Amino acid sequence: MRNLPVNLFASVMGLSGLALAWRLAHGSLGAPVFVGEAIGAFALGVFVLISLGYLTKLARHPEAVHAEFHHPVAGNFFGTIAISILLLSAVVGPYSAPAARAIWTVGVLSTFALSFVVVSRLLKGQVDASHAVPAWLIPGVATLDIPVTGAHMSMAWASELNLVASAVGAVLALVLFAMIVSRLVHRDPLAPAMTPSLMILVAPFAVGFLAYSNIVGDIDRFAALLFYFALFMFAVVAPKVFRPGMKFSANWWAIGFPM
Repeated sequence: MRNLPVNLFASVMGLSGLALAWRLAHGSLGAPVFVGEAIGAFALGVFVLISLGYLTKLARHPEAVHAEFHHPVAGNFFGTIAISILLLSAVVGPYSAPAARAIWTVGVLSTFALSFVVVSRLLKGQVDASHAVPAWLIPGVATLDIPVTGAHMSMAWASELNLVASAVGAVLALVLFAMIVSRLVHRDPLAPAMTPSLMILVAPFAVGFLAYSNIVGDIDRFAALLFYFALFMFAVVAPKVFRPGMKFSANWWAIGFPM
């Protein structure tokens, strides 16, 4: 239990994203609706099980959770919890609007709190540049997921909050993206176990595309620019991730949601 990794919540992100994509495929391609809904239910169950496990870890080994949260790399994966909550609000939306609003609000509060912590840590200074890895993007992507999942929330304050989240997420993601690319260019390659996380480099632009198009209500040329750059980044990193000899690890869950 001490070794249960927080990045396992990325599995919920991948499953929830797949459920939402399948739901769209049902409307546009006629895909069987029950498959997507079953995946969504499974994602919700996985979230409950991992949450129970991690809460047990917090109760039994609080020092391990404290160390993980303050780790310069692993600490960013706490953003996977916030993103999972936001995505699950969209999964349950068709079944219960009040439940979706409550879950989304919890996700919003968690996401902003994490973004505040991350930026505060960076501004303390003396951050080792070798720690600038793709996982750093998770808090910024989490903020962008607020308008992705909250575009149709009925609360009067939701639209303005979506704008705030988009502003924070867009700038934060771009700044961190530049820092990460600089590290990848000028430092040693990522450790083999972290190579799958390169797929996270796609996420800010793919999620940014969804967030922007949800806010403006249309797919204009700027949205297309975001999408096509996400597609370009996928083409660049895919051969580095999907190659023979790559060993399986929990980090492989990091590729599901960006894709």
